[in-house]
Amino acid sequence: QLQLVESGGGLVQPGGSLRLSCVASEFTLDYYNIGWFRQAPGKNREGVSCVDASGGSKNYADSVKGRFTISRDTVQKVVYLQMNSLEPEDTAVYYCAAGYRRYSGLDEDEYMYWGQGTQVTVSS
Repeated sequence: QLQLVESGGGLVQPGGSLRLSCVASEFTLDYYNIGWFRQAPGKNREGVSCVDASGGSKNYADSVKGRFTISRDTVQKVVYLQMNSLEPEDTAVYYCAAGYRRYSGLDEDEYMYWGQGTQVTVSS
């Protein structure tokens, strides 16, 4: 069973930056498509960004394009989500998810392993 651990969340002022990390507790993430999702209070979970196992294909939600960047570090076995120009609307619990079937972007059904989430709060 793949166990994912997110880190890097916290409180940041509007316009600030955070970098989230996703690692697997026992196994490598090298063969998995990785997605970042978020859920704000009272709202449905939504896809933020994802990358396929090779790192060659990446997708972003329209709301974060130009501000967020997803990347894979194959040496450190980590997937990052760099978040810049953060806005209060980005406040949510952010989840890392992994899937090994066909890469289909931010389709939640293709991700079968999920982390516990890390809180991101953007507020002055």
